Amino acid sequence: MALISLSRRLRRTPFSEGVEAAGVKGYTVYNRMLLPTVFRSVQEDYHHLKSAVQVWDVACERQVELRGPDASRLMQMLTPRDLRGMLPGQCYYVPIVDETGGMLNDPVAVKLAEDRWWISIADSDLLLWVKGIAYGYRLDVLVDEPDVSPLAVQGPKADELMARVFGDAVRDLRFFRFGHFDFQGRDLVIARSGYSKQGGFEIYVEGSDIGMPLWNALMEAGKDLDVHAGCPNLIERIESGLLSYGNDMTDDNTPHECGLGRFCNTATAIGCVGRDALLRVSKEGPVQQIRPVEIHGDAVPPCDRQWPVVVGDKHVGNISSAVWSPDFNTNVSIGMIRMTHWDAFTEVDVVTPEGVRAATVYEAFWN
Repeated sequence: MALISLSRRLRRTPFSEGVEAAGVKGYTVYNRMLLPTVFRSVQEDYHHLKSAVQVWDVACERQVELRGPDASRLMQMLTPRDLRGMLPGQCYYVPIVDETGGMLNDPVAVKLAEDRWWISIADSDLLLWVKGIAYGYRLDVLVDEPDVSPLAVQGPKADELMARVFGDAVRDLRFFRFGHFDFQGRDLVIARSGYSKQGGFEIYVEGSDIGMPLWNALMEAGKDLDVHAGCPNLIERIESGLLSYGNDMTDDNTPHECGLGRFCNTATAIGCVGRDALLRVSKEGPVQQIRPVEIHGDAVPPCDRQWPVVVGDKHVGNISSAVWSPDFNTNVSIGMIRMTHWDAFTEVDVVTPEGVRAATVYEAFWN
């Protein structure tokens, strides 16, 4: 088995010491940083996430900070989602598009103030694109990467654990809202959000020096809650229909193809650099779109490349993520399917590395 050679180009995180002590068994590379992928097993981590509480090192969700008089203008230029009604204290899921309407990233935007934003990014080099837009339009704004490392607390017992460390007021946070909470004299932004459907929070740890003190405090406070180190779980993600940039979508896809049309207010999002292209797309409609696909039979192998979806000799789409679901006792997957075959209960075939499998297209994801 080949190993990845570590260097300063592949960065550790403020929580790496805790992750290693917890017995991490696998990593992936995300924004040139280490992102854990498994601790006990994907299946064990999945069941635990759904029943208890986990602490996730997601420092790889690097922040792009916009600060200055034109910060809000720049933020609107990046996304087709209308941000005019967004208030400080809110988080928005925002498709980021280029001039052709292609997806560059699907981050969460955190509005700290009218003149200060954080963009909590998925796996792509968004910082350079944002700097280019700011410079090209001569905007009065500073674009930089701050020393902010997200730490997620996810699972049904997340509220109890967070309240023990930050006080009961954290329970009052509404979904995709954030507040400021004290930890050892440091003011931290905490949002009710996260890359799972099990409920929880993301703590924006400003200052690498308090990464491990916070990790240890959460682990100590959650001993009787069966707290474990965890990570975004492949099975839970696919069941929930949570898309992975670079896997399920790229800059070749528009938000409408990714099922994100509800986050595109192209008629009113004045200033978005991809607005004209997306106006045409919204008028004509996409010819392909993300769909959940059940793949019948035994557990499929890991999906490390796209699997063709066919009907007879006709290629009608591709599977981008797939895994066996213990709770639903079937293979769940995410596919980009042509409009001719995306209707619910359409029967198709999937060409896997282990042969052709019968499959069924659905409208809604499992979770």
